[in-house]
Amino acid sequence: MKKILVVILLTIAIMAVLWYSFLFYVDYSEGYRSGELIKFSSKGYVVKTWEGEISQGISGAQIFPFSVMKSEEEVIQKLQEYQGRYVKLKYEEKFGTFFFWGDTKYFITEVTLEKSPHFNR
Repeated sequence: MKKILVVILLTIAIMAVLWYSFLFYVDYSEGYRSGELIKFSSKGYVVKTWEGEISQGISGAQIFPFSVMKSEEEVIQKLQEYQGRYVKLKYEEKFGTFFFWGDTKYFITEVTLEKSPHFNR
């Protein structure tokens, strides 16, 4: 009986590690989005995550929400600096996420400042 319990627990642990590895290392898609950085903040009660939004239209009708992992310190610093400006974001879309990663499936890996096509800034 103990042997069966150990095998079941070990199988569950291996499956959990495989699922976590799959979510962390396998990307569903990756690409670039550009827009005005309208929000970037650290939020959460117990676990703080970095969340943001860019507006992709002049009217703000198209909002792209995104998350940034805590390990991306350079990206976090740039996003804080570029608040309210036009940026180009490189993202990776994951199959899923965990509560301690962020609220969205879109994770930013690079950010660059761009010239706005709408305004001369």
